[in-house]
Amino acid sequence: MKTEFILIDFENVQPKNMIALVGGLFKIKVFLGAAQSKIPLEMARALQAFGPDAEYIQIDGHGSNALDFHIAYYIGRLVAEWPDASYCIVSKDTGFDPLIKHLKAQKISCRRSASVADIGQPKHAPALPPPAKTGAPAVPPPAKTGAANASHARRGPAGPPPARIDAIITNLTKRAAAKPRKLKTLSATIRLLFANALSDEELHDLLDQLTQRGIIKVADGKVSYTMP
Repeated sequence: MKTEFILIDFENVQPKNMIALVGGLFKIKVFLGAAQSKIPLEMARALQAFGPDAEYIQIDGHGSNALDFHIAYYIGRLVAEWPDASYCIVSKDTGFDPLIKHLKAQKISCRRSASVADIGQPKHAPALPPPAKTGAPAVPPPAKTGAANASHARRGPAGPPPARIDAIITNLTKRAAAKPRKLKTLSATIRLLFANALSDEELHDLLDQLTQRGIIKVADGKVSYTMP
């Protein structure tokens, strides 16, 4: 998997869904105009999860294309150091397109996205376990009763794949103080981590497993954490 540098034209686009990139091999640089002195709290918290892989760059000068030239300059510097990486400019400004066309002609992977949501994450999402091989039927598990039996019937004999739980724990650990504090936000985070490929039942089972392990505790829609 390639490292991908995300260069955000904050004068042109103010993304509100940076959380969608957490868990991928992304390095983020947010370019701010000289007059932009404030960052939305939601975005600042989301970027905390990236640690040293996220950086703010505020330009000094003014001008209609001042920030664009800074982005072009930084791409040149990064390509010299990371020639095999991919690059994505987050901006609605089509003026970047000739530069991107030139970079592609130089065999450099570069693109422009109008939104962070367009970047997606499927190629960076943790690999799901392969399906079970067919063959002799597995030995049935011991019978369960009551609520436990209902939960077992919904999950199936194996429950949520351990690889998924491990991926969620790793993601939450990286977030440090920026962990989701509401169940709704945590659910959305888990869905994004697996490229929105989870069914409602699978998501519910993963939340159950996190609760059973003592990783999360949910009360009145709010989530608290005890990380391993």
